[in-house]
Amino acid sequence: MEKVMKLKKWLIEIRRDFHQYPELGMNEFRTMGQICKYLDEMGIKYKKNIANTGIIADIKGEDETFTVALRADMDALPIQDNKEVDYASKIQGRCHACGHDAHMSILLGVAKYFSSEKIKPPYNIRLLFQPAEETVGGAKPMIEAGALENVDLVFGLHMDENIETGMIGIRYGSMNASSDTLRIKIYGESCHGAYPSKGVDAIVIAAHTIIGLQSIVSRNLDARESGVITIGKINAGTAGNIVSDYVELVGTLRTLNPDVRKRMLKRIDEMVTTLPIAYGGKGEFIREEGYTALVNHERPVTIVKENAIELFGPDKVYEKDMANMGVEDFAYFIEEVPGAFFTLGCKNKLNNNCFPAHNGNFDIDEDSLVYGVMMQIMNIYNGKKYL
Repeated sequence: MEKVMKLKKWLIEIRRDFHQYPELGMNEFRTMGQICKYLDEMGIKYKKNIANTGIIADIKGEDETFTVALRADMDALPIQDNKEVDYASKIQGRCHACGHDAHMSILLGVAKYFSSEKIKPPYNIRLLFQPAEETVGGAKPMIEAGALENVDLVFGLHMDENIETGMIGIRYGSMNASSDTLRIKIYGESCHGAYPSKGVDAIVIAAHTIIGLQSIVSRNLDARESGVITIGKINAGTAGNIVSDYVELVGTLRTLNPDVRKRMLKRIDEMVTTLPIAYGGKGEFIREEGYTALVNHERPVTIVKENAIELFGPDKVYEKDMANMGVEDFAYFIEEVPGAFFTLGCKNKLNNNCFPAHNGNFDIDEDSLVYGVMMQIMNIYNGKKYL
């Protein structure tokens, strides 16, 4: 803890640099360059341009037969930075409003700890700097490029504005939802609005379809299971006095369980393709598969929990009682190898660090950076404990 505290000023400087120059998914070129510069200064070997802008860095350990991977996402959001601070974003309409700048700084802090103190880690360390978590999902192409080759265990973290700095958030089992984009096309037959019986009103069919979709959640899903269907976009019609012959609906499906996901997709398809027939129309369902659900492995979560207790005390562990229906592509890493995803408290009302993520006023309590570095170092040291 004492050695990590020495890195605090350095961590803050790096985080603020990333914060001032945010880049969107698959375009993190300056960010990649900065990370490579820091790794060069530390003498750490790496490969860059992985999955476009990602980086894989390796540090050899005492036991070269076991490798612990740590992941940090790199991309920012297309949001205007509204904060009045000297490190506010210099790029119009872009902001690190989700803490990825902190994630990268923490990962570099782990590397700095071992390099500056000339400490050889107990096991091999692989540092994964991943692009495009917020957009197309950089995890899959990183894995395809060999990010997890010879990796035995992987940990990821996320800043958590809902819990105070110094708290560590954990959850066993499902932690983040899967996602699917729902594209629904309803076909009818246009006619004059004064004589609707001469056509087939696609808007009326769409309205009944939307209501029908909500009955899947209320009547086909066990109340103890989790699933959300939201239709967030409707395109229809050309004029107020014309019966519309076409409606396009766009929505999202979120689930925590692969079986629930499969069942709900089946019912959505049945609803969309059969209900419109009763009204004389036709329906088409197009699914765009999104991220898979993030399901933590039990033993790695216990490692995180015990490390947090050892470092900060039992009162600093917050065991989440509900999963997050938002998505997180770290899920793909722990589909391949054992691992755990946890959260790092960064809330501090005294510093006004209490705005939600994906908000132009979002900021972190920078004291949280050292806690993140400490946790990941401990996760490396105790990584083999239960495996």
